[in-house]
Amino acid sequence: MTEPTRLAKRLAEMLGCSRREAEQFITGGFVRVDGVVVQEPQHRVQDQKIEISPDASLLGVVPVTLLLHKPAGSEAGLGAAQGALRSTDLLQPQSLWGEDISGLSPLKKHFADQQLLTPLAPRASGLVVFSQDWRIGRKLTEDAAVMEHEVLVEVSGDIKAGGLERLNRIDHGFTFNGQQLGAAKVSWQSEKRLRFALKGERPGQIAYLCECVGLQVESMKRIRIGRVAMSSLPVGQWRYLLPHEKF
Repeated sequence: MTEPTRLAKRLAEMLGCSRREAEQFITGGFVRVDGVVVQEPQHRVQDQKIEISPDASLLGVVPVTLLLHKPAGSEAGLGAAQGALRSTDLLQPQSLWGEDISGLSPLKKHFADQQLLTPLAPRASGLVVFSQDWRIGRKLTEDAAVMEHEVLVEVSGDIKAGGLERLNRIDHGFTFNGQQLGAAKVSWQSEKRLRFALKGERPGQIAYLCECVGLQVESMKRIRIGRVAMSSLPVGQWRYLLPHEKF
């Protein structure tokens, strides 16, 4: 029986490559030990069967963007009750949507250094974006003031006469935190549900607008950011942003 050694060292000996290249193969998800994918270069092996995928590549793992359906009550960058579920806790392989069509297999590298780009209030549910891609980060940061968010809002109370029309007017006169608000596109989806589509949405803005016209917010769900919709992604699950999807 051979002495235990690091998987990266054993693989480098097998392939005649450098230790660094062996580590890239391992963290890229291309190496199996006794039929099981191992992504830790420091994993100790002895006489196990070590295999490398025929499509193994030394190209670095491409940065990925993850779309999460945040549950109401969980934390996503804007605080939450003590002990509340963190949205990052849901970024796990087992929470990947079963209908994800990206063709990617979850790697540990996919969850490292993910940046939350679209915070969401604890009481709200809906689409939240995490990314490792600096281009996505720049897009969502620099265009935050003009990026349209679509939100479904369950409300109670009776809307004031002309309230809906006022919300849709450019000269509605609403100010929030000392700043003049732009026009929102607001429409009834049902007797107690409003659809808001507004640019540069700020935390608390929708609740404030509803209160201005006599309504109280019972729940909110963000269903679209820019041109990317949450669609049928189940609550508490995530999927990969597809190459053709652009915010």
